[in-house]
Amino acid sequence: MSWTPVYRWVRQIPRGRVVTYGQVARALRLPGGGRTAGRAMAACPPGVPWHRVLGAGGCLLTREPYSSFQRQLLAREGVEFLGARVNMARHHWHPARARKSRPPRGV
Repeated sequence: MSWTPVYRWVRQIPRGRVVTYGQVARALRLPGGGRTAGRAMAACPPGVPWHRVLGAGGCLLTREPYSSFQRQLLAREGVEFLGARVNMARHHWHPARARKSRPPRGV
């Protein structure tokens, strides 16, 4: 199986936003669900923002030292953490909503 569609989809995630492995799997109808999306992200080539893909509820599922690195990358993008999890209410990306939303007033 080629992971190209997964990487193409993940590249669309804006800075400061995150998605879950399950969301990637549902969007692309991947057999095996979130685990398959996780395998794709584990084999991620340079240039794909792998750090923006998280476990359910905003958990960082990568092992150390990558977990600390992922947290740093997200923090640099302004992603807020609530303890060990990302604040999903604030940073979860919904591509269908993003397309329909209007720009903020005054922009």
